[in-house]
Amino acid sequence: MSPLLLADLTVFVLSLLVGFEVISKVPATLHTPLMSGANAVHGVVLVGVMLLAATTTTLTGYVLLFVAAAFAAMNVTGGYLVTDRMLAMFRTRTELRK
Repeated sequence: MSPLLLADLTVFVLSLLVGFEVISKVPATLHTPLMSGANAVHGVVLVGVMLLAATTTTLTGYVLLFVAAAFAAMNVTGGYLVTDRMLAMFRTRTELRK
């Protein structure tokens, strides 16, 4: 196993542990806003997909980029839909009629 792969795996495992620890401490009332914001941040993943699409040349690379773009787009869309739904709870009835 190469040292670079080992370093990447170490960072990945540590980020999983830290992420789990942080999310498990969030109260239930803040979980939905946190997740909708985190899903919206996946726009950064879409930018990464576009940057990688310029460098890939293999069919496997294109398939992986397509899957990454599809999941990131679903997360971005879901984040905005959940956020809009949460904000709608705070609108008055007269604002909804407009």
